[in-house]
Amino acid sequence: MTIADEDTIRAHIDRLEIDGYTIIENAFPADLADELVADLVRLEHERHVVPAGNGFEGHQTWRIYNLLALGRIYEQVPVHPVVFPIVQHVLGTGCLVSSLSSISIGPGEVAQPIHADDQLVPIPKPHLATIANSMWALTDFTEANGATRLVPGSHRADHSPAYGSEHDSIAAEMPKGSILVWHGSLWHGGGANRTGQRRWGMAMNYCAGLLRQQENQQLGIPLDTARTFSPALQELCGFHVYRGLIGHIDKHAPAELLLDPERPTVMLWEHS
Repeated sequence: MTIADEDTIRAHIDRLEIDGYTIIENAFPADLADELVADLVRLEHERHVVPAGNGFEGHQTWRIYNLLALGRIYEQVPVHPVVFPIVQHVLGTGCLVSSLSSISIGPGEVAQPIHADDQLVPIPKPHLATIANSMWALTDFTEANGATRLVPGSHRADHSPAYGSEHDSIAAEMPKGSILVWHGSLWHGGGANRTGQRRWGMAMNYCAGLLRQQENQQLGIPLDTARTFSPALQELCGFHVYRGLIGHIDKHAPAELLLDPERPTVMLWEHS
């Protein structure tokens, strides 16, 4: 994995604040991208995955959800050493894995409707970030094969786009091994694939610690699997207490009760 210095991470943060997104090139090795694609192909066959067949998820787009429960190769994704510090800056400490899924756009797919990932959150815009998401390019992303469409600067808008409305956008073209990171209010959508090959990507999505996760990580990930996660990944999946108060079980962190009985939890009110 790429290890960036503080100046590089700061430059990505500045770009994201201005444009609503940033692209980290050479963020992970090409051979890892190939390994991930091979495993996703395996999962597709084993799980009999087919396109959802609706206008938002696509008619020629294959998606596999809850990847953290499906193989150890995915454990490195949420804690990427460049992406995670950027996301922490946007969402604050205590942020969570919201979902981790694959998105494989097939030939003939049309462009996804432009949307904002936070538009289901019923608070006035613009607002402090509640969501920050990323897309891992497991193959080259080009305008022709369905690179994510972006509306730069739209994260500062005072509303979300109407479903199905048309907007000027640009293609987030990037080579295999790159990662696109964006603010949850940014207007965007998957592109149309006019080529004969699939465009493979992984959507690594995060949310603020105070927000409900898109995928229920605590029930979706078997406890025997979660026990093997690093403490950092356990916390990202929600097996901790946010700011010493939110998410406890009878004054205990889920990690203490379910994963590591020897790890104590200090609750917020115990400081007073």
